[in-house]
Amino acid sequence: MSETANTPNQGFRIITADQRLAEPRGIKACIFGRPGIGKTSLLWTLLSSTTLANGQPYSTALFMDLEAGDLAIEGWPGDTIRPRTWPECRDFAVFIGGPNPALRDDQPYSQAHYDAVCERFGDPKVLDRYDTVFIDSITVAGRLCFQWCRGQPDAFSDKTGKPDIRGAYGLHGREMIGWLTHLQHTRGKNIVFVGVLDEKLDDFNRKVFVPQIDGAKTGLELPGIVDQVITMTDVKGDDGQLHRAFICQTLNAWGYPAKDRSGRLDLIEEPHLGRLMDKIRGPAAPAAQRLEYGRPNAAAPAPTNSEHAQS
Repeated sequence: MSETANTPNQGFRIITADQRLAEPRGIKACIFGRPGIGKTSLLWTLLSSTTLANGQPYSTALFMDLEAGDLAIEGWPGDTIRPRTWPECRDFAVFIGGPNPALRDDQPYSQAHYDAVCERFGDPKVLDRYDTVFIDSITVAGRLCFQWCRGQPDAFSDKTGKPDIRGAYGLHGREMIGWLTHLQHTRGKNIVFVGVLDEKLDDFNRKVFVPQIDGAKTGLELPGIVDQVITMTDVKGDDGQLHRAFICQTLNAWGYPAKDRSGRLDLIEEPHLGRLMDKIRGPAAPAAQRLEYGRPNAAAPAPTNSEHAQS
């Protein structure tokens, strides 16, 4: 028998439909809202149905606290990590997501980067107890990234050695997209980013809503990376009172950033992240129904954007 016959087949692997459907798939979501609307408090909706030995509930979410703003979840029974620099953010991303085999050893998120991080942080199996990584916030992550980028060679002119802000922004866009894409490929875990939503006027004096992230590239490409883009805002209910809500569909009358790749969410959902994830994992609607683009039967209540909604 030849040596070739003993070599395992390294040919192109086709993943069958049954294999694909059986794979664990995490939800990748980004939730935007104005400050004080209650984005961080969504962690309270991710408590486990089981309890610890002392009878207390616990959370299977890992909280990446970039804002040092955990006062809203005082008493929340979950674990936290607190990166302070952009290299630490990259280290946690590769520790959570594993290595990218397509990258060279001198690149972030490569096998060499992963091995070095595991040597410092320990066995990555410590992350097995978490099913969700909650990152608060992508706005602060963007600031840490830009601060780091301004000190890199790309941020200085090759000819004069003077700072080049265009080079800094270019590097910032590449770094942020690389970080987000690596976390997006963490198939076995839910990754939830939260961020601040800005209200601005465009060149035609029309109101537009945009994520508050340094640089334009990240905000433009983010909706194409994650599965769900959700705006958390307030709406006026039938009782005339203000209620917080999730806006979940791209076609909404208010111009909020939103996207539902699952096809399972209504235009307006209750602001409960745990139940929202359960609904996304639920049975999918038939393909013909998901591709139906008929006229809606009724108009949805309009958000008020009131400054009096409680956080």
